[in-house]
Amino acid sequence: MKRNRLTIATRGSALALWQSSFIKSRLEQLHPDLPVELQIVKTLGDKILDSPLSKIGDKGLFTKEIEQTLLENRADIAVHSLKDLPTVLPGGLKIAAVTEREDLHDVFVARQGSEIRSLSDLPAKAKIATGSLRRRCQLLRHRNDLSIIDIRGNLTTRLNKLDESDWYGMILAKAGLTRLGLGDRISEVLPFDIMLPAVGQGALAVESRSNDSWVRELVLPLHHNNTFRAVGGERALLQTLEGGCQIPIGAHGWIENGIFFLEAFIGSLDGKRVVRGTLHGAPDQSETLGVNLATLLLNQGGKPILDEIRAGSDASYHPGGA
Repeated sequence: MKRNRLTIATRGSALALWQSSFIKSRLEQLHPDLPVELQIVKTLGDKILDSPLSKIGDKGLFTKEIEQTLLENRADIAVHSLKDLPTVLPGGLKIAAVTEREDLHDVFVARQGSEIRSLSDLPAKAKIATGSLRRRCQLLRHRNDLSIIDIRGNLTTRLNKLDESDWYGMILAKAGLTRLGLGDRISEVLPFDIMLPAVGQGALAVESRSNDSWVRELVLPLHHNNTFRAVGGERALLQTLEGGCQIPIGAHGWIENGIFFLEAFIGSLDGKRVVRGTLHGAPDQSETLGVNLATLLLNQGGKPILDEIRAGSDASYHPGGA
């Protein structure tokens, strides 16, 4: 059913507002006679800022309340960082579009005024901040002498905390810094052999009600099929591993010369054990390849790593500790 306006549900952080405003602008260009408005929704992940993400669960941490606005017809679409969106959506909702992916690398950001420009410049036992177990694992895999500090908050808050601290730096997603015009804070772009990204990193998802054909037609021009195929493989892998922010899992899917490639890892919290692998095949088989790679990683040693983490037996993890 055609409506006289379109409402976008979004989180209220600067990055979330940039993302939803980007989609709003694109839709206004495509449909100049259709008013588009933003509706800010506070999620559980926005409210609980004093606990590590890995300790408060990750099932819809940044999406549940937003998705409820769709289910209750209080908004027409929601815009998410795809890496925040659970692999299983609530009944009645679907991903209507996935935008073309921004650079999905992670980056090292040094404290303002520091002469340190890369991970290799860091002295022994240097304090590095991150709220991600995936980043923690890979950092310690690369430099097991580092002291990892747990940090929460939006991008601006984290940067301010860094600059006021005695930490040497932190690890962030390049896409978020670039989108907010903070690219000059990037000290080093980390190669994938050091830091595989989160599933879906760098892509935006437009979520809608499954039966809303009017919305699907409106947002279809925003959809980027190669990105959709790539993240589809990553999300199939994550769903098979039953992972999330509580588990160190990274993945990178891409299409090159008509072939889909998927690289992924499972790691222990201390970075001492990592299982990594790659598969490739037809782009329209990306989800099957994701399932297959997940199974391969589990069989090559990933299962006991995940079992130990879920049982809480990996005593090497000390939130915020050295």
